[in-house]
Amino acid sequence: MTALFAGIAIFDGWLDGSLTQTTSDNKEIQGTIFCILLVLLLSVADLEFARMAFGRQLIVFVPVSVVTIILAATGRYWAQLIESRQSDYLLILFSLALLTSMLFQYIRFGISSLLANCGVNSFAFLYFGVLGYFCIAVRVEFGLWPLLMYIFVVKCTDIGAYTAGKLFGKHKFSPNISPGKTWEGMAGGIIFATLVALGFAAAFGIMTLPMAIVFGVGFAFIGQLGDLAESLLKRDAQQKDSANIVPSFGGIMDIIDSPLVAAPFAYLFFIWSS
Repeated sequence: MTALFAGIAIFDGWLDGSLTQTTSDNKEIQGTIFCILLVLLLSVADLEFARMAFGRQLIVFVPVSVVTIILAATGRYWAQLIESRQSDYLLILFSLALLTSMLFQYIRFGISSLLANCGVNSFAFLYFGVLGYFCIAVRVEFGLWPLLMYIFVVKCTDIGAYTAGKLFGKHKFSPNISPGKTWEGMAGGIIFATLVALGFAAAFGIMTLPMAIVFGVGFAFIGQLGDLAESLLKRDAQQKDSANIVPSFGGIMDIIDSPLVAAPFAYLFFIWSS
């Protein structure tokens, strides 16, 4: 999966000229293939979320939520084609989505569980739509390599944490939410994430090496918090994984949880460090 994702992202960068650090090579429209890939992942993740919510007698109105999530997540991409104020775009979109959800609820189910159902739909809009927006914003505004840097740092934290936890893990990190996580694993994840951040910084000149250390340590924690956030949802739904479509991993939500939560922090960090 890592090789496939990296290959797609690099091919996308080759198409729009963002493989190099010189902005003069960039095409006017950036990140088209990445945008399509993210839309597909978010759509499947929303279906998984709908199944999880149904286990708690909550109804996600999938036609409304998928359309809203796609429009929200791709807002920064469309801004390359049509000049718009992004804050107004998102506010108007979510206002319409909320009203559509209430109408959908009333037509399908009347007033029964209106607050609960509209609430879970609003959560889906924000969790997948807004966080997805920042994934594409990082790609469009900062380029291919910063995008790959933040995603690889976050996901390599999982690899380092899993390896160190298996070898040395004794002290539980969060036994009530994710019993398999240990402080020893967290230390391994931080080390691996920092090495990856230093590698990207040195190879592509994204930031200074001291900043890369801060990035690696900080996003190791942020990535794990993103994983714990999804674990909270699964525990409430009394499910081990969001789905079983990806062998040994679970569902798409289990794969994209930490990069999604880390996306707005990555966006802010790249603004701050630029």
